[in-house]
Amino acid sequence: MRFLIKFSYDGTNYNGFQYQKGLPSIQESLELALKKVNNNIKTNVVATGRTDKGVHALCQYAHVDININITEQKLKRALNSNLPKDIHVIETKIVVENFHARYNVKSKEYKYYINVGEYNPLERNYVFQYNHELNVDNMKEAIKYFVGTHDFRAFVTENKEKENCVRTIFSAGIEEKDEKIIITFHGDGFLRYQVRNMVGILIRVGENKISTTSVEKILLSKDRRKSGKTAPPQGLYLTNVTY
Repeated sequence: MRFLIKFSYDGTNYNGFQYQKGLPSIQESLELALKKVNNNIKTNVVATGRTDKGVHALCQYAHVDININITEQKLKRALNSNLPKDIHVIETKIVVENFHARYNVKSKEYKYYINVGEYNPLERNYVFQYNHELNVDNMKEAIKYFVGTHDFRAFVTENKEKENCVRTIFSAGIEEKDEKIIITFHGDGFLRYQVRNMVGILIRVGENKISTTSVEKILLSKDRRKSGKTAPPQGLYLTNVTY
């Protein structure tokens, strides 16, 4: 049977989602738990996509093929009893055999959290501790240039000439709450480091180092060298996936 698994995780202690030999990963932890549940058979996890080292997920999905006869609720309980406490299965659901956790995705939502108030050591792994004032009004103007269908080559760290970097961002916004800036992107998909690179350029706008219209020029340039630093991973969350 093919199951769709919905899960969340704290990415602090992992070297990203994808399996990497000799390094802790979310994928490895899930596959070890599944092996124990699935009669000691190696079970591959196919997720909606990867998250980088230190990035968190409130809503991530993956499909797995289980050889034993097990209910959705029993699979959820079995996985959670074998997973570390920083990974949690929220729901399991039986799906058709040709369902694909990655290719059937319609949209994803990411949120990025920035602390512009006093440094908070308790949140250092979960909120980017910028700890300085930013020009949020300018950032709100600048983020509008990302909405729509664009070639985001200028905001992809691995800038391969032949790679398709065209993606559609349905909506993007910024809100302020309790001395935190929350940046939200909702789109059909995102390239590696894309969100963190877009946040990085918005921070430069907020620092008044570049103009709001510079974002459009950098986007159109398709030149990664012009978009500046990548924002740290700690403030980034995969918050929703829709099928």
